[in-house]
Amino acid sequence: MNGDIHVHSRYSTDSETPMEAVVKRAVELGLPYICFTDHVDFDFPYDDIKFEFDPSEYFKEIRELRVRYGDRLKIFGGVELGMQEKVAQRNRDFLREWPFDFAIGSQHLVFGMDPYYPETFEGRSETEVYRRYFEETYANVRAFHDFDSLGHLDYIVRYGAKRGKSYTYRQYADIIDEILKLLVRYNLALEINTAGIRKQLGHPNPHPDILRRYRELGGTLVTMGSDAHRPHAMGFAFDTARDILKECGFTHTVYYEKRKPHFVLL
Repeated sequence: MNGDIHVHSRYSTDSETPMEAVVKRAVELGLPYICFTDHVDFDFPYDDIKFEFDPSEYFKEIRELRVRYGDRLKIFGGVELGMQEKVAQRNRDFLREWPFDFAIGSQHLVFGMDPYYPETFEGRSETEVYRRYFEETYANVRAFHDFDSLGHLDYIVRYGAKRGKSYTYRQYADIIDEILKLLVRYNLALEINTAGIRKQLGHPNPHPDILRRYRELGGTLVTMGSDAHRPHAMGFAFDTARDILKECGFTHTVYYEKRKPHFVLL
């Protein structure tokens, strides 16, 4: 059975969920393992928003939860790092300084803005924004590939006005393929993130066609996460995600402990 290795807690600026509430929900669901992956986005471009946390406090609470719940659940400490070329070295240093089990690299910005805000799309077509997003992802993975799994690759479509209804992998295959080739070259995993299904895009992030192409290019490492910011979303649509991965030619998912992959049969 798969655990959930993309979950957020109060240590993420966009979540108020206590860590223990996450752990209790995981136990209720019978998950064998979870990984906290709270946000760190250095130099986030909004003065009133800071996606950072105190790692010493973070790991202290994780250690306490392991003592209380370790007989029922494996609890890992990870991080979701926002990628920007200008903070690549800072991201590397942060990972070296703290004992993370798992690191997700995620593209949360395009044109220097958060696509959560509609002004990102003002005066631009969806096609222009989507292509720029993939181009920036490619540049950032080239600059910083010290993470373990690339998070929610086509995350940008969650925020377009058409919410992915006119979006296809084929439109952007040239640049998406270059991203996937980097993952294969650097032996990095690709995440299947079920928040896309929960947000009614009709597919996970990334689209199954991208997962299939990653497999065709030689990719074998896939991580599974709900991107839950509240306990009720944990493990969402994991049965669907497993079916998609099997259809795309995968036989296993992976989770990470001390930055080393462990394989789980689908």
